[in-house]
Amino acid sequence: MFSLIQAAGWPIWFLIATSLVAVALIVERFLSLKRDKVLPPRLLDDVLALHRNGQITPELVQRLEASSPIGRVFASGLRQELSPRDVMKEAMEETGRAVAHDLEKYLSALGTIASLAPLMGLFGTVVGMIEIFGSQAPTGTNPQALAHGISVALYNTAFGLVIAIPSMIWYRHFRARVDGYLVEMEQQSLRLIDTIRINLAPSQAAFLAAQAAAAAAAPAAASTAPAAPAPRTPAPAKPRSATPRRTAATAKGVQQ
Repeated sequence: MFSLIQAAGWPIWFLIATSLVAVALIVERFLSLKRDKVLPPRLLDDVLALHRNGQITPELVQRLEASSPIGRVFASGLRQELSPRDVMKEAMEETGRAVAHDLEKYLSALGTIASLAPLMGLFGTVVGMIEIFGSQAPTGTNPQALAHGISVALYNTAFGLVIAIPSMIWYRHFRARVDGYLVEMEQQSLRLIDTIRINLAPSQAAFLAAQAAAAAAAPAAASTAPAAPAPRTPAPAKPRSATPRRTAATAKGVQQ
């Protein structure tokens, strides 16, 4: 193995480091994107059963949020179960976008390696070609230097393709798996919203009926209450008559 690396020249070390990173990313994503971890079976049915029995508590919501990615989505919806449907749906969508970002973690790095590895192999090829032309001398060609340059060019090209092909395959596979998980999360979230709305409908109807009864009883209570006495208005003052003055003046004239 060391003789192969020695024959490939110093550019092969960049490809070896890239291959180790690619293997680490593939193993990490393979373990993190297992279906049991992302979409535990019967989780939705268990949540709906607990909600139907009135066993949803803040502690249970916290445990649900920490259990799995779809549990985070369900927990955000349960916290808004008394809100309108649009508010509940928007909260679950925001959490779903954060979950999608976490599921796609490291996939861009794996796709970059799949695109970059052939270029790194091409770089090794160019280095090998430079060594080939550098082995030419006026006195003749050095066969050993010529063979080394050819081996550097071919080994780097081959190793770059060996890294790029599996990386691209796994990148496409993980991308398709994440897309499938997101679609199923959306379907289960809508089912949770609709079921909770149906379960809350009787209690909301009873609440509205109680409000209507209270509103209807208010006018009746107001009509049976004794009427307040009307305020008394003062009687208008009688105008003072000017007749006595005229009578006194008339009498004075008569005496004269």
